[in-house]
Amino acid sequence: MEENRAAKAIIAVVIPAYRASGSILGVLSQIDDGVDLVIVVDDACPESTGLRVQAECVDPRVHVIFNERNQGVGGAMVAGYRKALELGATVCVKLDADGQMDPTLIPRFVQPILAGDADYTKGNRFFHVRDVAAMPPVRLIGNAGLSFLCKLSSGYWNLFDPTNGYTAIHADCLREVELDKLEKRYFFESDLLFRLHLVDAVVQDVPMRAVYEGEHSSLNPAREIPRFARSHVRNFLKRVFYEYFLRDFSLASVQLLGGVALLAFALVHGGWTWAHNVVRDIESPAGTIAVVSISAIVGFVLLQGFFAFDYSRIPRRAMHRLSR
Repeated sequence: MEENRAAKAIIAVVIPAYRASGSILGVLSQIDDGVDLVIVVDDACPESTGLRVQAECVDPRVHVIFNERNQGVGGAMVAGYRKALELGATVCVKLDADGQMDPTLIPRFVQPILAGDADYTKGNRFFHVRDVAAMPPVRLIGNAGLSFLCKLSSGYWNLFDPTNGYTAIHADCLREVELDKLEKRYFFESDLLFRLHLVDAVVQDVPMRAVYEGEHSSLNPAREIPRFARSHVRNFLKRVFYEYFLRDFSLASVQLLGGVALLAFALVHGGWTWAHNVVRDIESPAGTIAVVSISAIVGFVLLQGFFAFDYSRIPRRAMHRLSR
């Protein structure tokens, strides 16, 4: 039965295009016959990438759509996803227009989805040690930090390299995601992971080689990293509220409340007492020290239990199979 589904599957590739007129035709030429639809989204490109594709590309699989104003990679992908769903796509693959992603890897991203093992697949450039060793140190440290924040905010503790833009998603899963609420700019991939966890989608990493050829990125780290941090904190708080208080209330919810309350008490009471006694030049009573210490220890243990439970809630059964 799975083979029949795979045989009937329509594979669509969505390519957000902005300042990519010099590379887009080369990318399109490398997409093999296993792909049924190719959707190029001209995101108000000043180089008229979409018009060039229309004028010079003769591949009948290629469709070009235009955003009236620049919406960023997220806005372009949402437009492409909608078009792919309209054309009956089964799996939608995201491919960048700059030539840094190898189109021959598309089957590797699609196969786990068609096999029913995943709803969404994404690249992981950190899987092979040789690639990590060759990675620029600043990029390595930055990705490690962002990966941890994304684990916290999305709930997918088993994933790494969350900003990797090489992805694939099943159409049934895509229909469950609130596309209008997705971030439009660079936080798009991380925000999508957060929303996939809310619908219990199974996400799987796909090992891939890291390619660094001096490509220019319009991402400004000084500006975007604080935004990423704020967005991850926001998504973590929203996810915890949705999954542990709105949809359900369990022992993990009690552990979270108790842990936060005890740690807050230990920090505030202990800090205030210490500062007060330092000013008066007196020693803190042994009883006060014991109460603060025990509160901190118990609070930490309760939070540890909450995060252990959160890890156990990583989705394991593909939701697009269950929906059928």
